[in-house]
Amino acid sequence: MAQILAPSIQWQMRITKPSPSATPITSNMWGSLLWKQNKKATLTGSAKFRVLAIKSENSTINRLENLLNLDITPYTDKIIAEYIWIGGTGVDVRSKSRTIPRPVEHPSELPRWNYDGSSTGQAPGDDSEVILYPQAIFKDPFRGGNNILVICDAYTPAGEPIPTNKRHRAAEIFSNPKVQAEVPWFGIEQEYTLLQTNVKWPLGWPVGGYPGPQGPYYCSAGADKSFGRDISDAHYKACLYAGINISGTNGEVMPGQWEYQVGPSVGIEAGDHIWASRYILERITEQAGVVLTLDPKPIEGDWNGAGCHTNYSTKSMREEGGFEVIKKAILNLSLRHQHHISAYGEGNERRLTGKHETADINTFSWVTWKTGARHQTWIHTLCHRYWPRLHYCGNQL
Repeated sequence: MAQILAPSIQWQMRITKPSPSATPITSNMWGSLLWKQNKKATLTGSAKFRVLAIKSENSTINRLENLLNLDITPYTDKIIAEYIWIGGTGVDVRSKSRTIPRPVEHPSELPRWNYDGSSTGQAPGDDSEVILYPQAIFKDPFRGGNNILVICDAYTPAGEPIPTNKRHRAAEIFSNPKVQAEVPWFGIEQEYTLLQTNVKWPLGWPVGGYPGPQGPYYCSAGADKSFGRDISDAHYKACLYAGINISGTNGEVMPGQWEYQVGPSVGIEAGDHIWASRYILERITEQAGVVLTLDPKPIEGDWNGAGCHTNYSTKSMREEGGFEVIKKAILNLSLRHQHHISAYGEGNERRLTGKHETADINTFSWVTWKTGARHQTWIHTLCHRYWPRLHYCGNQL
């Protein structure tokens, strides 16, 4: 059972008959309302939340809380499926909800659906219908029960993948028997930054000002160094509940910046899991009244940027003689360096400067390292048996 703890939430609510003794609730005050776990509630299949706020005479908030916590399982076989897809920018996630007659176990049991592509930058206004194909299912940590999150990709009504549908081509590659025989492993390290809602300034930073220089924040603890841990922890548990192969999380170098890791995952599963995890993170920050950004360099100057590092290996790389296979792969990567960088997303020229733990965006580089004899076997296992670090975003092995 997932119980998401979000530190704050912003609401707009009309109270029709205020009590004469009640303190007026301003828009700023709504931003400080807390959602906390209802520890007295009986554990059921639904996520449980409790609203702590000034309550009106007509108990509007009480009724809302009851409906949010309502477990519909005893009353109907129907479930709610949240269809999720990638929008026109290539980094935004969109979703819409649909009632399904009964619980499902596989995407093939779900109907295709449609949406207005002209509203997401994915179709012209005079021919805007886009069709969603369900591809992967995860448990819904927000609604609980048998409700699900559904990762979809997008097609024209004629069945052609739309230009922003990168999953279709990836699925073709990963379904090739030669590729499947290599059992490609991916480990993805997703960095992100949390921003204050109204000012779009990192969480924990003084508004219009700067914290102390980088150094004490990475993997830190303490109110003066770690900002947003409750969001990171809530996301961690929600991903585990959903069935996402999340393997860890940590505070990053810039204050207000975090990272989590997904994998090792095989083939197309890696992409489905990272996108589902991003959607869940968007929803949690939405509840918390905090802005999530994946911008490569959210704060200019002497501050680390944020990337999505990809660790990768094949079966041949993990077997005896695998280092030679790794070196051949590095050569192939070097020959298509600019192509890979252009596919990695916009704005990386601001981050990949050769400073702040990055390589220069125009230069392909790689390196190996050795340590003392006691640690050499461990390093070999980490890098060769587990996955070599082929950093498409950082341009280094």
